[in-house]
Amino acid sequence: MTALTRARDAVERRLLTTVLGLPEGLQRRLAGKPVELDGDTLATDLQLMLRLKKAARLPAVETLPIDKARAATRHEAAQAGGDQSIGEVRDLTAAGLPARLYVPTSSTGGATGGGDPLLVFFHGGGFFVGDLDTHDAPCRLIAERAGVRVLSVEYHQGPEHPFPAAHDDAERAYHWVVDHARELGADPERIGVGGDSAGGNLAAVTAQHLRDRGHELTAQLLIYPVTEMGADTDSFRDNAEGYFLDADTMLWFGAQYAGPAGVYPGDPRLSPRHGDLAGLAPAVVVTAQFDPLRDDGDGYARALAEAGVRVEHRQFPGLIHGFVDMGRHSPAADAAVLETCRLFGDLLHR
Repeated sequence: MTALTRARDAVERRLLTTVLGLPEGLQRRLAGKPVELDGDTLATDLQLMLRLKKAARLPAVETLPIDKARAATRHEAAQAGGDQSIGEVRDLTAAGLPARLYVPTSSTGGATGGGDPLLVFFHGGGFFVGDLDTHDAPCRLIAERAGVRVLSVEYHQGPEHPFPAAHDDAERAYHWVVDHARELGADPERIGVGGDSAGGNLAAVTAQHLRDRGHELTAQLLIYPVTEMGADTDSFRDNAEGYFLDADTMLWFGAQYAGPAGVYPGDPRLSPRHGDLAGLAPAVVVTAQFDPLRDDGDGYARALAEAGVRVEHRQFPGLIHGFVDMGRHSPAADAAVLETCRLFGDLLHR
């Protein structure tokens, strides 16, 4: 990132902070008529954020060359993300993949001999965009608020690296973490997997892989996860356009990664909803009312519970896809992130 880019990001971020820091009444006037769905109202600050995004007339990510699409995603994340202070952040390599370790200020640093709980985190981005930097802010929040170490892992993405490249990377990363837990200051008996959106898919599939091979996993953190590729649900239709993630974009993302060669949506390696759910690690599953993926995540939470898995499930009203990155500007999003971290921290600190 150049000095000019950093300066531009700082100015745009300051402007966004100023506008979204206006009094509620003024935000409402700028945002327009309240948006309602099934008795729920879209959070005013998020509605205003979406209106500003629409006014900017940014090109859809699927219309951009790959490098520009990924750069645009990093730029957007820089505007929305927070700057949570934390004990330590350092870059490293895990299983040959770029990774970043987040250590909370509450860390014992292994002083008690057992090490800290650790979350292996896989970023979202439709298996196409997203990296360590786009999800730096949420990883800081999860680490600090849940009181756990977080290892964010960057994986290979489509279309250059189609299915099952990302899923293979996720599994390799987990096994690497177990083998190097002590070096990471982590307790090998308290390791979880998690992610948001496409990263939630990787976490869910990895949890099934580990169960099948007899590995003990402590917990799953699934944030508005993709669990059934191409699912035609009410939320996919009701929230198809205008809520940060559009349904058409989601389908396009899936095609870039799943691609050709006999991969079909019902494959449990791609759609964990179609896998065997019995005996999986306890899970926190969170979704947002105004998200095309809402019913996907809600359905997976119900299916886990029906299979006898311990599940903490929250569907947050008034929120949109990507809210975990938006707490800096939205009190409602920030409260949802705090609740999510509390739930997951309780599981991992067993």
